[in-house]
Amino acid sequence: MGQFYVQLAKAIKEGQGEIWTETVLEGEHAGEKRLIAGPDACGTPVRVFRERVRSAPKLVVCGAGHVSMPIIRLGKMLGFTVTVLEDRPKFADNARAAGADHVLCETFRGGLAQIAGDPDTWFVIVTRGHRYDSECLEAVLGKEYAYAGMMGSRRRVAVVKDQLAQNGVDQEKLDSVHTPIGLKISAETPEEIAVSIMAEIIQIKNGRERGSGYSDELLEALTDGKQKAVLATIISRKGSAPRGVGTKMLVREDGSTVDTIGGGCVESEIIQKALLMMRAGAPLFQVCREDLTMEAAEDEGMVCGGVVEVMLERV
Repeated sequence: MGQFYVQLAKAIKEGQGEIWTETVLEGEHAGEKRLIAGPDACGTPVRVFRERVRSAPKLVVCGAGHVSMPIIRLGKMLGFTVTVLEDRPKFADNARAAGADHVLCETFRGGLAQIAGDPDTWFVIVTRGHRYDSECLEAVLGKEYAYAGMMGSRRRVAVVKDQLAQNGVDQEKLDSVHTPIGLKISAETPEEIAVSIMAEIIQIKNGRERGSGYSDELLEALTDGKQKAVLATIISRKGSAPRGVGTKMLVREDGSTVDTIGGGCVESEIIQKALLMMRAGAPLFQVCREDLTMEAAEDEGMVCGGVVEVMLERV
């Protein structure tokens, strides 16, 4: 099992295109896993769980002005790895203080040359002038990305797009840029603008085909081999259970966890079952059904109920 996650981590790190996994849920081969070419790789007479593996979402913020600070903080709260590009040292320091994971203090062109882009990269362009907007947008549109948004007045945006069109940038790509950036909520303050931008990103992200995500911390814990652990994955859900299919949590032998499947009584129950699985003679794989009735949800202070199936596997 551990070797499978080493292979998966390698595939994610190397950016080997679209990655799917398959886990057998029943029968004599229950718990067996493999990487497959796609969701319909081959038929099987037993129940399996297939999922598209997404890398952790990456938010790239071009510019570290006053609007960027709440964008950075919200991005971190929402689980993005945040990279900020800024050519002014003082403003770059502000981005670090706001919690950015990576800050590239150099020209925008030079910084963007270091970012490959992929289907899970979200670009937000909030620079201090249309010259820098143009430089960033031209570089971004030459990459693969999930989202490209640019802040600015209609006139400023029109100037940038006209310049890039004259430089030969594809008009269809220019039309796909989210400008004005963010949802229309009459935002005025930097914090409100940040909320509108991140709300638009959430709307687009959650409207795409769903897939599971492996955070960097989770992948590291799955492959370090330091102690026994059990990986819990939500494989089905009915009702208003708190987290979606593919959500994962790792439970270590010492009781510590990496990531969450939603908290509350369901997570607590799963942690206990995972700890039992790490005892001698316990099964290496099982599928649990957890019923979070409305009454139980209310007792936990939650506003949702529902039923989830959780796959538990020793790693």
